[in-house]
Amino acid sequence: MANPTFDPEQLRRWRLVLGKDSQEALGGMCDQGGALGSADSEMDEALAAIYDETAAGDDVGDERSAGLGKSSPRLAQWLGDIRNYFKEDVVTVIQQDAIERKGLKQLLFEPEMLKSVQPNIQLVGTLMSLSGRIPERTKETARMVVRAVVEEIKKRLEQKIRQAVLGALNRREHSPLPNASTIDWKWTIGRNLKNFNPELQTIIPERVYFYSRAQKSNVWTVIVDMDQSGSMAASVVYGAVTGSIFASLPALDTHVVAFDTEVIDLTEKCGNDPVNMLFGVQLGGGTDINKSVAYCEQFIKEPKRTLFILITDLFEGGNQAQLVRRLGDMVASGVRAICLLALSDSGIPSYDENLARKLAALGVPCFGCTPQRLPELLEGALRGADLKTLATKVAARPASGE
Repeated sequence: MANPTFDPEQLRRWRLVLGKDSQEALGGMCDQGGALGSADSEMDEALAAIYDETAAGDDVGDERSAGLGKSSPRLAQWLGDIRNYFKEDVVTVIQQDAIERKGLKQLLFEPEMLKSVQPNIQLVGTLMSLSGRIPERTKETARMVVRAVVEEIKKRLEQKIRQAVLGALNRREHSPLPNASTIDWKWTIGRNLKNFNPELQTIIPERVYFYSRAQKSNVWTVIVDMDQSGSMAASVVYGAVTGSIFASLPALDTHVVAFDTEVIDLTEKCGNDPVNMLFGVQLGGGTDINKSVAYCEQFIKEPKRTLFILITDLFEGGNQAQLVRRLGDMVASGVRAICLLALSDSGIPSYDENLARKLAALGVPCFGCTPQRLPELLEGALRGADLKTLATKVAARPASGE
């Protein structure tokens, strides 16, 4: 029987996947089976540092464990290597695996290390969980990493959220009186983009829109109540940033609260700097949702103009029966209440399905929401759309670009 023919390129890829222990077996399949060039060898070294169990030691002198020991310069080089050879989304996965599989959290306390990592929401979650232990020499670098992620999220969401909220509050019914101090610049520019003049390199508006002074302050109360248990890290980051966007809108009286078994009011930090707010969160610990909802009740002045957004996986460690009664009373008073099981790109986490069903029966829909769908959710909720129908629509249909 003739020997099977193997594609050298496929063998090379399998060699990178399986590691150095596969070299001998793959090499016997064809003349160039699994052979690696210099660039592939460097990629292989970067992967082996995390995924080869035989290279898991802490000896910084070991060739295949470069970057895993206590030597900061060598780890920085390794972090640079993975960015050279892999796309950003792959770098994020490898980086997170390095932190979880190889115990690199302590190395994130070194400023040169933090400068070398790819800023992403998973890393921000890790830094939040370590916030109480980050040494002074590293705090400013940690803030720079968190700020980079916060600014990226704001760039993606801020304009859409502002347009959704202002649109829902009938801001299109603008004041007919021309007053420069009340010009709605975002809405005016957005509605006149079609009138861009290439020769003048400017927009020539057909109409300028003005806010009505009567509509400028605290039309709605929005309460964001976030579960800060470890599994909710990404949701807390998105919740904090969107809370800061809400706080920037005069039409909303915004309150942001985080909880585990204790309750932390982050409203003041939210209005000033979401980075400060995130460093005020301490991921981990137990969960007392009922206690946090009780705390938030004090902010409800006009129930029919209050939107309560509870972000939690519903694993209640407190009084569940009292929580259900409390949320039932809230809905009965006219508050529009929503439970987001996740506010993240990664989908719905494990959650308490029994409690979710109880809340849904009360009129509190429970579902996962990606950040891209949040503006649609807000606009519908503030316009008075049926929350159950809205939740089904938002949860089922991906946003463009997702």
